[in-house]
Amino acid sequence: MRVEFLGTGGASTIPTPFCDCAVCTEARERGRPYARSGPATFVHGPDVLIDTPEEITAQINRSRVTRIAACVYSHCHPDHTMGRRFWETNYDWRHYPPQSRCTDLYIPERVAQDFEAFYNTWGHFRYFEQSSLVRLHRVPDGESFAVGDTLITPMALADDHVYAYLFETDGQRVLIAADELVGWSPPTSLGHLDLAVLPIGIVEVNPLTGERYTPEDHPVLSSEATFEQTLEMVRQMDVDRVFMSHIEEPDQMGYDDLLELETRLQADGPNITFAYDGLVTDV
Repeated sequence: MRVEFLGTGGASTIPTPFCDCAVCTEARERGRPYARSGPATFVHGPDVLIDTPEEITAQINRSRVTRIAACVYSHCHPDHTMGRRFWETNYDWRHYPPQSRCTDLYIPERVAQDFEAFYNTWGHFRYFEQSSLVRLHRVPDGESFAVGDTLITPMALADDHVYAYLFETDGQRVLIAADELVGWSPPTSLGHLDLAVLPIGIVEVNPLTGERYTPEDHPVLSSEATFEQTLEMVRQMDVDRVFMSHIEEPDQMGYDDLLELETRLQADGPNITFAYDGLVTDV
């Protein structure tokens, strides 16, 4: 397997429009890897896409992706789903009868219920299905599915409307959690992982300088995992390599800052890399 990070930002991309902070200014001037677009990851081998942010068309166009066998969704939040119009690109406008593509979308039952309840997401997907552009698969809790030779297991996190995905093939095991780790503890049943992708969490205190970014009484600290809490999760895991993503403007960590932090963390043991848009790694 090969993992490609199409977008490594979150709801707050870098640069954020109209923001003149140092992180956004540098990203605006220098582009990638300093700039970060919405959250999306691609697993080559099974050729599976995880989530469709609004920028997904541009992300795919600049990527190494040549085909999408299937797509999975982590949860219903707009920064992970609002690029769903991308599936209209499956339609073949040049030929009649059309020779359109049809992509399998695997959606855990709880996520499908949220899609039905919020943002008209399920209505859009049903329209795409009726147009033969996608096939919808509602995955019952506790069940896995196969894409080619790869077994994929949706795993509900502590906030059970959010799912991570375990990819297993040829002895390789990769866990991808796109967002929302608050309250989660890696289960011992997870076993050994070759690679894990995790969100960085809220960087409430700059780990390089000690400067506090997020007030201690900010409500986001009760609804989102922090960077320190995410590090503790990493320490509980049996994993060879960890890539952190979902890095947002409020975290106030530029690309160079994250490289320095990588060096410090790896000196202490955890093999952590901070992903950036366009990064590709083999498992």
